[in-house]
Amino acid sequence: MDRPRIDILVPTCGRPAALAVTLTAVGAQDYPDLRIVVSDQTAGASALGQPEVVAVLRYLRARGIPVETWHHLPRRGMAEQRAFLLAQAHAPYCLFLDDDVILEPDLVGRLHRLLVGQGCGFAGSAVHGLSYLGQERPAQESVTFWDGRVAPETVRPGDSAWARHHLHSAANLFHLQRRLGVPAEAPRAYRVAWVGGCVLFDTARLRVAGGFDFWPALPAEHCGEDVLAQLRVMERFGGCGMLPSGAYHMELPTTLKQREVDAPWALLAQGDQQEHASAAQVRP
Repeated sequence: MDRPRIDILVPTCGRPAALAVTLTAVGAQDYPDLRIVVSDQTAGASALGQPEVVAVLRYLRARGIPVETWHHLPRRGMAEQRAFLLAQAHAPYCLFLDDDVILEPDLVGRLHRLLVGQGCGFAGSAVHGLSYLGQERPAQESVTFWDGRVAPETVRPGDSAWARHHLHSAANLFHLQRRLGVPAEAPRAYRVAWVGGCVLFDTARLRVAGGFDFWPALPAEHCGEDVLAQLRVMERFGGCGMLPSGAYHMELPTTLKQREVDAPWALLAQGDQQEHASAAQVRP
């Protein structure tokens, strides 16, 4: 049976070497129908023109993988960058992939099967930080698997479910999956607060949930835009993590130096507070 095309959406800025590695890993996927869209926000000369990136782009195109590249400026924040990428997506599924992630060759196919099987809005592969392999953190390895199909779920900053994010720190998930021994060919869906770096969405459902249309409400310097989009999708359609994961973080320094404005705290939590205040005012 033919499988639907998946658009791989890659935001990047100032990381040509890491981008080349990530794109090479995408090119090695065993999923048969991928299209890659890269949006670069490097100031001045685009990272897309650097020799290592050019070589990989040639390799991908020679293998018949469609690649679309943009030098998307001016920078107006990561939410706007992701909104721009989503606007380029044509496929029924889109994988938002950070430019510093290495993928196992079967990852995209496994994510797609999990997402379709669960019928939810997104499925994500949390990234492993292998420099932390020597650090065991059992207190942060708690996991709750979905019993049956993934269902819509409301998660808000600071609530009890928010603490699930600790599983994705350091190498916690890697330690857990090695201990549990879940086979890659039969991955399990688990409850998340959010997943960073590698998330496959049902494109239509991401758009119905608003995508990244909140970007004008944020200053250019912000973080957490991917988290906010996932929380909105999860509330309407459900979302999950995939274990085992198969995604590895290069652990490069962040390109988002100023992180004082965290999108879910700035917009979701603030909105909830305003809603509660309004409800209190109309009570007798």
